[in-house]
Amino acid sequence: MDERIVMVDSGTGLGITQGQLDELSAAAAVQLRRRGVRTGDTVLICLPVGPGLLVATDAVIAAGGTVWPVPAELEAGSLREHILASRARVMISDLPHALDAADESRVRIVVSLPDLRADLSAGEPYPLGGEMCTQSDRAGPRTRED
Repeated sequence: MDERIVMVDSGTGLGITQGQLDELSAAAAVQLRRRGVRTGDTVLICLPVGPGLLVATDAVIAAGGTVWPVPAELEAGSLREHILASRARVMISDLPHALDAADESRVRIVVSLPDLRADLSAGEPYPLGGEMCTQSDRAGPRTRED
């Protein structure tokens, strides 16, 4: 496994190695395919800049999707406009305001990456446990399936 650091989270100081990025991206790509992402599908990504955004972007590309980044800091109206313009069915985000903005869009699956707060600087592997959480029926109550 390649131990070269490819990104350091400025908020936490935690780094992600090339090997960890490859493993997480591959696992996330499998989850996206299981949830119906196919070649050419547009997938919204609304995450703050950091390792999660990098993993999500790599995973969408690996699954054959087209990445449509949406800045996490946009105000609600602009965020909703971006989401509607994308015509995407899938969004990767765990931000409450992004979930709210997607309410009246075509987004039917919301995927959240696993918690990425492991202490990477101590050589701990990036957490791979657990599948990405989804909220698959946007019209119904907000629940997450594991």
